[in-house]
Amino acid sequence: MITTGLNRRTLLLVLSLAGTALAGVSPTMAAPAFKVGVMSGAEEEVAEVVRKVAADKGLTVQLVPFSDYALVNEALANGDLDANAFQHRPYLESQIAARGYKIVPVGLTFVQPIGLYSKKVTSVADLPNRATIGIPNDPSNGGRALNLLAAQGLIKLTPSKGLSPSVLNITDSAKGIRISELDAAQLPRALADLDAAVINTDHALNAGLDIRKDTIAVEAREGNPYANLIVVRQGDENRPEVKAFVAAYRSPEVANFLETRFKGAIIPAW
Repeated sequence: MITTGLNRRTLLLVLSLAGTALAGVSPTMAAPAFKVGVMSGAEEEVAEVVRKVAADKGLTVQLVPFSDYALVNEALANGDLDANAFQHRPYLESQIAARGYKIVPVGLTFVQPIGLYSKKVTSVADLPNRATIGIPNDPSNGGRALNLLAAQGLIKLTPSKGLSPSVLNITDSAKGIRISELDAAQLPRALADLDAAVINTDHALNAGLDIRKDTIAVEAREGNPYANLIVVRQGDENRPEVKAFVAAYRSPEVANFLETRFKGAIIPAW
C-alpha cells in the first residue's frame, strides 16, 4: 500500500510537470508581438490593414499609436518598439543627424502628397499681397512646405539647399508672402486665421480636410522624395519579423485599401 501510494504521488507529479511544460509552449506563451509605432489617424488605419495581413501570414503585430512625431524614433531607438512606419527620408535623416539614432530604413510604404490649403481663396493666383501662409515648424516638413511654395512661384529659395531650405533661405517673394511657422498638428486649427497653410496629409485628413477640394496647390506625386518608410534599429534589418512586416505592407490588400479609403490622397510607394 505504501509503495502504491508513492507511485501514485510520483505519477501525479509527473503529470503536473508535463502540464506545466505543455503550458510553456501554449499559444498564449508564444513569441511577443512585433511592436510598430505609427501616427494616430490615417497612418494607423493603413497599419491596421497591414496588421491583419501579417496575422494571416503568422506574424502578430501590435500597433502603438503616437500623436507627436518627435517621440516615435526615440521609442524605437530605446527598444520600446521593433519598428516604426510614419516618416519620410528627409525627416529620418534630420532626426539621425540631430539625435544620433542608430536606426535605418528597410522598406517603402506610401506617399502623402503635401498640400497648400485655404479657406479664403480658391487659387494660388488669388492670394493677396502680403498673404500669411502657415508651414510646419520642424526642419524637414518646413523645408518641404517651402519647396511647394517655391514650385508655385510664391517665393524663391537658395538653390543649394535642395530638400532642406529654411525661411532664412527665402531670397524673394513676388507678393511679399509672410511665413508663419507652427507645429504641424496645429496648422489645421489655425487655417481659418491664415490666408493659406501647407498641411501634412495625415493632419489634414484628421481635421476633415479634403485634398481634392480644399487645396489650391498639391505637391507632385511622381518622383516624390517624401515616400514614407519602415524603419528599424541597426542590426535588425534581416530579422524574419521585419521582412514579414515589410511584405505585409507591400501587399495587394494594402494597395486596394489606400485606393478605396483615400482616393489619391495617400498612394502606394512600392
